[in-house]
Amino acid sequence: MNLKLGVDVAGAHNLLPKDGQGSSSAFVELYFDGQKYRTTVKEKDLDPVWNESFYFNISDPSILSNLTLDAFVYNNVKDTHSRSFLGKVSITGTSFVPYSDAVVLHYPLEKRGIFSRVRGELGLKVYITDDPSIKTSDPIVNMAQNTKSVHEPVKNSEKRHTFHHLPHETQTQAPANTGVPPAPPPAMRYGYEQIKPNPPPQPPKLVRMYSESSSQPVDYALKETSPYLGGGRVVGGRVIRTDKASSTYDLVEKMHFLFVRVVKARDLPSMDITGSLDPYVEVKIGNYKGVTRHIEKNQNPMWNIVFAFSRERMQASVLEVVVKDKDLVKDDFVGFVRFDLNEVPLRVPPDSPLAPQWYRLEDKKGDRIKSELMLAVWIGTQADEAFPDAWHSDAATPVDSSGAASTLIRSKVYQAPRLWYVRVNVVEAQDLVPTDKSRFPDTYVKAHIGNQVMKTKTVQARSLNPLWNEDLLFVAAEPFEDHLILTVEDRVGPGKDEILGRVIIPLAMVEKRADDRIIHSRWFNLEKPVAVDVDQLKKDKFSMRIHLRICLDGGYHVLDESTHYSSDLRPTAKQLWKPTIGVLELGILNAVGLHPMKTRDGRGTSDTYCVAKYGHKWVRTRTIVDNLCPKYNEQYTWEVFDTATVLTVGVFDNSQLGDKGSNSKDLRIGKVRIRISTLEAGRVYTHSYPLLVLNPNGVKKMGEVHLAIRFSCTNFVNMLYTYTRPLLPKMHYVRPFSVMQLDMLRHQAVLIVAARLGRAEPPLRKEVVEYMSDVDSHLWSMRRSKANFFRLMTIFAPLFAVSKWFGDICMWRNPITTVLVHVLFIMLVCFPELILPTVFLYMFLIGIWNFRYRPRYPPHMNTKISQAEGVHPDELDEEFDTFPTSRNPDLVRMRYDRLRSVAGRIQTVVGDIATQGERMQSLLSWRDPRATAIFVTFCLVAAVVLYVTPFQAIAALIGVYMMRHPRFRHRLPSVPVNFFRRLPARTDSML
Repeated sequence: MNLKLGVDVAGAHNLLPKDGQGSSSAFVELYFDGQKYRTTVKEKDLDPVWNESFYFNISDPSILSNLTLDAFVYNNVKDTHSRSFLGKVSITGTSFVPYSDAVVLHYPLEKRGIFSRVRGELGLKVYITDDPSIKTSDPIVNMAQNTKSVHEPVKNSEKRHTFHHLPHETQTQAPANTGVPPAPPPAMRYGYEQIKPNPPPQPPKLVRMYSESSSQPVDYALKETSPYLGGGRVVGGRVIRTDKASSTYDLVEKMHFLFVRVVKARDLPSMDITGSLDPYVEVKIGNYKGVTRHIEKNQNPMWNIVFAFSRERMQASVLEVVVKDKDLVKDDFVGFVRFDLNEVPLRVPPDSPLAPQWYRLEDKKGDRIKSELMLAVWIGTQADEAFPDAWHSDAATPVDSSGAASTLIRSKVYQAPRLWYVRVNVVEAQDLVPTDKSRFPDTYVKAHIGNQVMKTKTVQARSLNPLWNEDLLFVAAEPFEDHLILTVEDRVGPGKDEILGRVIIPLAMVEKRADDRIIHSRWFNLEKPVAVDVDQLKKDKFSMRIHLRICLDGGYHVLDESTHYSSDLRPTAKQLWKPTIGVLELGILNAVGLHPMKTRDGRGTSDTYCVAKYGHKWVRTRTIVDNLCPKYNEQYTWEVFDTATVLTVGVFDNSQLGDKGSNSKDLRIGKVRIRISTLEAGRVYTHSYPLLVLNPNGVKKMGEVHLAIRFSCTNFVNMLYTYTRPLLPKMHYVRPFSVMQLDMLRHQAVLIVAARLGRAEPPLRKEVVEYMSDVDSHLWSMRRSKANFFRLMTIFAPLFAVSKWFGDICMWRNPITTVLVHVLFIMLVCFPELILPTVFLYMFLIGIWNFRYRPRYPPHMNTKISQAEGVHPDELDEEFDTFPTSRNPDLVRMRYDRLRSVAGRIQTVVGDIATQGERMQSLLSWRDPRATAIFVTFCLVAAVVLYVTPFQAIAALIGVYMMRHPRFRHRLPSVPVNFFRRLPARTDSML
């Protein structure tokens, strides 16, 4: 078998002009295994297109993985018969794939050396073929004079950006934009316009792949796309409008649907022998059919249901609405109404909904009968009010398209409950009456709200008036359905407790506070839970009392998600909320290359939906049934109160549609986290995000989800002001909770939110809420611990590099550099007032220099940073083990759990240290463009001020300020600390 390496040079984009006239005459030279080929020269073109194919002989397939394909782009200089370098791409042999899997990929051009200046991308299609009909291309000869200059850049000692593992076509290319569906003829009435015809075929979407410094396989990397959305084509984060008409949903592809609202019928004939009728309606167009529920024994039924049929899938021009009678053997035909789709009007919101009308039914012969059906038929888009509650043809479940299952596939918006911290201060009790009069009771107080139970310490005082003075903390949600129940119990013996008295306090009657003001205490009467003697009950009715101080603390933010990924930082009390600073818009476009999650009719398939969470608002798209490349095209909006928050988008498989029903759990496919502070205001981010899931077998890509995101700033001054404010509300610093309390309260908060959202229709199941909230992020994992350790080592790497550099200076390895450092050192020693201005000016220049290299895309999950690529199976088994463990005997289990608990704290501390270092790095990296702009401006001002101000005065002021009297100190963090805590870290990229 004679294997060949095929290389199709498609074209280049946005090359650097090199001819002094704003253009370049580019050509490409390819090198592989000692063979060299060259394309033709494209004169005066910064976006050349070649579409030329070349084939290399593979001399030894066994060493293919060690070979490299190098592609160099040059500018041809006619006058001097020379060439200038425009960029290069290097692809290792491990990424070569068969021809059937090969696609055109646009690779960013890399530099040849430190001082090279390049830009743009090169489109290549690389594949392996054994087709005997393909002959090897003729090599370039007589170019020995260029051999040395060409091969020097590819020495092993040079640092080179290498791309690994080319993705499959279904995973690399975003779905083709099908445009607007075919248009019907003109509308019927005023206020409805005609759908515009299909635009001419558009060029394919531009896909750019990004691989961060901690490189991972390209298949796991982020891909920027350039789709056509409702507002126009997105190029480089900007929307290029092709239509002047504005669109409500401009971040998703506009999809047209045929909506049919079946309201009711009247005067239906009796069909059965008994004179009754069980009517239902079938809505049919082509191969698609929607069915209403049947209503028993009713000749004037009412359904009021909307059906939505995707226009791009329609292959028929006639809509039939048929009324039938439900029967045991064969359903009877009652009548039908037929519509020509060319006569259906187009509704454009915000126009009012189309009014339903009465239509006379026809029999099978086409004659009109007495019965009538009230309908409304129109064509609309996702912006239509009927879209969320409609029955969708692309989301129809094969099990039950009209019954209970249809409610499980609709798109919905959920409002998470408002959570409060309940603080119960148990002070003391008086005049307790124990059952055994011969002993003093060993008492404690047990308090519970719903499933939350807490106890005070046991008091063994020789008194009937025990004193505790302990705080018990709970989480409660509005509306308050559960009561606070406190019982005073006596520990009679080991494992035997006796209730002395009980009090039930409705939470709706508890006082609320938004600060740390003192809450007045109250005495509550204790009642015996069971009264045996009526006379004794009357006698003891007011004898036992308990002294409590209870309040609902609204000055805190109730943490119901991982602290690193918080989507909301506002306190519970609404009067403490600050005004909004912006609007976040999310367009969930589609998913591609999804992994089959179930088997149906002997083939793998998935019934997927997306969930997005930000603040109190959760959203859920409709379930696309039986589709591994679903199109959602749904858009949602949130108000933004703080940029230091995270949007989370998850993809799940709906397991409630099969025979098992609600007994199955919805399976996780993957999720995406996007920090708002990393988004530039006004820019549209269109990226395809890989869905990565870590399971007991290792990390696995489950597909890709295509999103469009835009953050719009509504109040620039308030947005900048938030960078000086504390991250959490004031009460978290005035009366902070312990780490153990926060973990316990967070766990209870997640359970409450999951329980409330699980009671919605359709429900958001508990496993979905827990996955979106990262409830297990604090548990011990050897993989996470190693990842945090290596993050810490990455932070200290510059210090090690400076130490090595200083050692080289001391060893005079580079005499010129050493002399310059000595001169700089002597100058700073002689003029110490220049030290600080020089440092700040240097940071200012670095920040300005890094502006051109600022990240252009949100950070995403990184398998290399997460230590998920080469994790040991035993470590994965430990990570996915239950807690407590089920692998060892009791004694080892106890020690093992204790080790995991302690190691979890160490893991968190190491992660926090790494986060602080990464925030230091983000000061000048433009990861948060607003924060970097603030800091760079501060550096410039500080450099000027320090330059004109004597160093001794600055040093004196700093020393006096650091040692200032406690009277002049505040309990809240300072402005620099608040600014620093808002900076982004790489926690967003952690799996």
